[in-house]
Amino acid sequence: MATAIDTNILEAQPRKPGNKNAARRVRRDGKIPAVVYGAGKEAAAVSVDPRHVMRILNSETGHNTIFDLSLDHDKGKAMIVDWQYEPVKGKLLHVDLKRIAMDQKLMVKVPIELRGEAAGVKQQGGILEQMLREVEVECLPADIPSFIELDVSELVFGKVLRVADLPHSGKLKFVTDENQPVAHVTSVKEEAAPTPEAAAAEAAAAPAEPEVIKKGKQETEEGAEAAPEKPEKAEKKEKK
Repeated sequence: MATAIDTNILEAQPRKPGNKNAARRVRRDGKIPAVVYGAGKEAAAVSVDPRHVMRILNSETGHNTIFDLSLDHDKGKAMIVDWQYEPVKGKLLHVDLKRIAMDQKLMVKVPIELRGEAAGVKQQGGILEQMLREVEVECLPADIPSFIELDVSELVFGKVLRVADLPHSGKLKFVTDENQPVAHVTSVKEEAAPTPEAAAAEAAAAPAEPEVIKKGKQETEEGAEAAPEKPEKAEKKEKK
């Protein structure tokens, strides 16, 4: 299983921390603002190449990639712990970098990948549902896996695979609750056609037409059938 170590070097240049205008100037120069902290050293404001950062984020190990950070002729291991995109165009705006001590354990989140075809899907016609897509682990930097693979071939109805079922070596310790469900097989929910009895009950429960509207219709119909004679016409008939 591949681990999250990469020998690439990310070059960082010191910058003066400032407001949004200062950050915009950094981006106009083709870089993005970043902050480096950890390993018992003071936090430092730096600028880095966004293209190199994106290559790291899009690599097999993603944000768990450990790389060499070069700053002021000083190289040390680091990883990306946070990043921010521009909401409309999706451009990378800012990253947080953490210095890593290779002999000290750290906590990271690792993706869970399901392998195989569940028996509950193949033989019982169910649907495989993955409830947990990543798990938090504690380990040394060199032991961070790029992902944890879980075989679901024997998964059937009524059985749930949990964090405790994830394969791992003694080098990993799960921080996520081991009882938390990871995957199970659920049934297909089909919408049944309503029975005649149910349709009749639904029709009976439908709201009736308001009484005011009915009354208005009745008055209109009755008025059309027997409209009262005007007084002038009645007088003319008497004279004749």
